[in-house]
Amino acid sequence: MENVKNEETRATETVTISRAEYDELTAAKSQVAELSQQVQYLLEQMRLARKKQFGASSEQSKYDAPEQLNLFNEAEFFANESSAEPELVEIETHYRKKRSETKDSLPEDLPVETMEHFLPENEQSCPKCGEQLHIIGKTVQRRLKLIPAQAVIVEDIYYTYSCRNCEKTGIEVPVIKVDMPSNVIKGSFATPEAVAHIMTQKFVMGSPLYRQEQELKRNGIMLSRQTMSNWLLKSSADWLEPVYKRMYELLLKETVLHADETTLQVLHEDGKKAQAKSYMWLYRTSGCSTKPIVLYDYQPDRKASRPKEFLEGFSGYLHADGYAGYHSLPENIMVVGCWAHARRKFDEALNSIPEKEREGSAALQGKRYCNKLFAIEKEIEKLIPESRFEERQKQAKPVLDEFLAWLKAQKAAPKSGLGKAVYYTLDQWKYLECYLEDGRLEISNNRAERSIKPFVIDRKNFLFVNTPRGAVGSAVMFSLIETAKENRINPYKYLTYIFHEAPNMVLNDPRQLESLLPWNAPDECKIPNAET
Repeated sequence: MENVKNEETRATETVTISRAEYDELTAAKSQVAELSQQVQYLLEQMRLARKKQFGASSEQSKYDAPEQLNLFNEAEFFANESSAEPELVEIETHYRKKRSETKDSLPEDLPVETMEHFLPENEQSCPKCGEQLHIIGKTVQRRLKLIPAQAVIVEDIYYTYSCRNCEKTGIEVPVIKVDMPSNVIKGSFATPEAVAHIMTQKFVMGSPLYRQEQELKRNGIMLSRQTMSNWLLKSSADWLEPVYKRMYELLLKETVLHADETTLQVLHEDGKKAQAKSYMWLYRTSGCSTKPIVLYDYQPDRKASRPKEFLEGFSGYLHADGYAGYHSLPENIMVVGCWAHARRKFDEALNSIPEKEREGSAALQGKRYCNKLFAIEKEIEKLIPESRFEERQKQAKPVLDEFLAWLKAQKAAPKSGLGKAVYYTLDQWKYLECYLEDGRLEISNNRAERSIKPFVIDRKNFLFVNTPRGAVGSAVMFSLIETAKENRINPYKYLTYIFHEAPNMVLNDPRQLESLLPWNAPDECKIPNAET
C-alpha cells in the first residue's frame, strides 16, 4: 500500500524549471503539433492521390451504395454465356426480335438480303428410287450483317434540251438545261454524305482525321487530312454557323440554363505560348425545355467576362459549379450551385482518411447529408415543377437546415480534407440552396457535365487544336451534333440533310433557316425507338 502511495506522489511531483527552459518546451510542443498537422495533411493527400490514380472514379462507395461498373471489363461484366441468343420472330408482315431481358432491337425497315440455298442439281434425285425431288418446306435463318463504310462515286449528268421543230423551221431555238443544285462545297468533289461522315466520325466516334486518312488509304482511297480539314471548316462556316447563331438566339430566350467549361490547347494563338490553356465553354438548356439546345463557345481564357458576354440578354437561373466567375454575373442572372460538387468534396475527404476510420467519421456524415438530398430528388423527379417545389419545402428544406447547423459546428483544420469540404459548402451555401426557389431547377449541374463530356473524351484523341479558327469550327460542329443527339436526331443523317438543303436556301430568310433546326428535321433523321 505504501508503494502505491509513493508511485502516486512521484506521478504528481512538481519540477521547477527556468523560464528559458519553459519557453523552449512550449515552442517544442507547438512545433510538434504543427508537424503533426503537416504529417496528417500529407497522409490525406497521399491517400487521395492513390485513390484518384488507382481507385474507381465513382463517388459511390461501400458505405452508401454498391460499387459502380468498371468500364474496362465491360464486356466481361455484361457477358452471360448461359443467356440464350435473342431470336427474330415473324409478326404479321415484318420481323421483330422476341422480347428478352436484353434491349437488343433491329429497325423494322432494315433492308433484307435474301440468299436461297438449293441442293446441287446432281443431288436432286431420290436416293431410293432415283425420281426428281421437289421442295416441301424451308428453314429460314436470320442473321445480322454489318458492312463497313463504302465509298461510291456519284456521277450527276444534267441534260440539255432543245426543240426539233424550231430547229427545222429556223425559228429561234430555245435551249433548256436541267437545274443544277449547289453543292455543299462549290467546285469540290465532296458530297453532303462524305462531309457528314467525316464529321460524325471525328466528333461523335472520336476518330481523328489521321485515323480516317489511314482507314481510307487501306481501302484504296487517297484523301488527305488537309482536304478533310478544309471540307469540315468550309462546310461548318458556310452552313452550320447560321444554324448555330439561330440556336444561340433561342437559347437566350430560355429562363433556366446550365453552364460549364473545360480546357483546350490551341497551338497557334496570337500572344500565347503553345502550352498555354484555352477554354471551351458550354451552355445548354435545362430539363424543363421542350427543345434542348447545347452550345459550345471557344474562348482563349477563363475570365469572368466570357460568360457575361455570352449570356448578354439572358435573364433567369444559371446552373453552374463553384467557379467565382459565374458569381459576378448581372443581378438578373441567379446562379444555382451544384450539390454534386459539394458531395464530391466530402467524398474526397472520406477517401483521404484511413479506411478503418471512415465508418462514423464526420466526412461520411457530411456525404450522407448530401446523399439524402439526392435521394429526395430521386423520389420527386417525375412530379410537375409545382409539386416538386412543394415537396422540396417539406422534405429537403429541413435536411438543409440541419446540415447547415452541422457544418457550422465543425472544427476541422482548414487544410484538411474535411475542412476544405466544410469551407466549400459554407462558402457556396447561398448558391447551393437556390434550387429550392423553383421546381424547374435541378439539384446539380450534372446535365452540363454530361454534355461537355463528349468534348472531353474527343480531346483525349485529338489532344489539341491547331488554330483559333479550328477551335471555333469545332465548337460549332460539336454544338449541332450534341443538340441533335439531345433531340433524338441521328447526327449523320441530320448533317447530311443540312448539307443537301442549306446550299440551295436563302439563309437570311428566317423561315428557311428555321427548317434546318434539329427539331424541324424530317422524320428520316429521327432515331427510331432507340436510346441516343
